[in-house]
Amino acid sequence: MDKNIGEQLNKAYEAYRQACMDRDHAVKELQQKTENYMQQIREQQEKLELQNSVIAKLKSQLAALNANR
Repeated sequence: MDKNIGEQLNKAYEAYRQACMDRDHAVKELQQKTENYMQQIREQQEKLELQNSVIAKLKSQLAALNANR
């Protein structure tokens, strides 16, 4: 009976160990994806700021042209 309990404990421990490794892997993968998404968001915000700057310049040029007419 002790041998059977020992085998069950070993199996349970191995299952727990595997679950912990799977969890750690999932956490690491989620962190990496989060970092990648945050980087993409930063890049998109920079592009948006640049486009807004170009739009503002074009609007001021258009206003200057309309004022000269």
